[in-house]
Amino acid sequence: MSGNGEARAKPASIRDVARLASVSHQTVSRVLNDHPSIRTETRQRVLDAIRTLDYRPNLAARALASARTNLLGILSATVGEYGTTSAIVAIEQAARERGYSISTLNLPDSTPEAIGEAVRLLQHEQVDGIIVLAPQMRVYNVIGGLGLTVPIVSLQTSTGGSAESVASDQVLGARMAVEHLIGLGHSDILHIAGPQDWIEAESRMRGYLDAMFEADLSALPPVRGDWTADFGHFAGRELAGRRDVTAVFAANDLMAVGLMHGFRDAGVRVPDDICVIGFDDIPVAAHVWPTLSTVRVNFAELGRRAVTHLLASIDRHEPPVFELLSPELIVRESTTAQATRR
Repeated sequence: MSGNGEARAKPASIRDVARLASVSHQTVSRVLNDHPSIRTETRQRVLDAIRTLDYRPNLAARALASARTNLLGILSATVGEYGTTSAIVAIEQAARERGYSISTLNLPDSTPEAIGEAVRLLQHEQVDGIIVLAPQMRVYNVIGGLGLTVPIVSLQTSTGGSAESVASDQVLGARMAVEHLIGLGHSDILHIAGPQDWIEAESRMRGYLDAMFEADLSALPPVRGDWTADFGHFAGRELAGRRDVTAVFAANDLMAVGLMHGFRDAGVRVPDDICVIGFDDIPVAAHVWPTLSTVRVNFAELGRRAVTHLLASIDRHEPPVFELLSPELIVRESTTAQATRR
């Protein structure tokens, strides 16, 4: 009894979870270990019970029994980027539900020395596996040459992935954005691309070029940006005087928002004079003026898939093969029928 006479709350046990989910405690254990034999409905029922009871597995006991630390590492090279942040939140939640903790390291830069030092720090923490979120292919190339002894999975937002990666189809997403503009009657479409050598930038540019080619339209030379709203604002002011463009596909929403601001400062109206579409569907996209048409990527689902893939590898099971995650076109006020530049 506590000092005030009230019984101290007893932490939920694995048997409490089993009772609430109407399964055996062995089934709960299999769900916690991500065993592939569990039906999807059963797994969800157990996970719901774990959340309801706030069940916390005894990590120390599990670690002693399995010679594991129950710690996963995240190596991130895109600090503050919306997609990466969303994925990390989902990774942490999915890991906790399966009894794992997370250690996140942010790369200061993508030099081989910085990557090697970060990997050594994670290995020093004795992580059971590593999830890599990086914008440039050279990061993956360096990691591939380090001879890691723990399972690794890369969360990519590119055209596809290897057996060790999960990915969204960003080429398709870019094509959807450009085809939306073409469907509205636009033929003079400019692309503001991301930085060179970035996986997302190259995938989205490829989608732009594919859509223009298939529509038998001439692609304009792209403008290389840096993902920031400041660059978009600068580009909007610079492009305001051009009369050969009626629509712009920006490689991310921040540049698109800045672009609309730059156009507005220069007296160019969106969408009356020129249309703008972005990519990512950041939360503010639905609240700027005009509201921003964009392409939504389910970064949270990518994070959950990465955890499922990695834990299967840690348990020496065959990792699931995920299809490319399809993006979704979100049409708002910044795109309309072919604009007329005056």
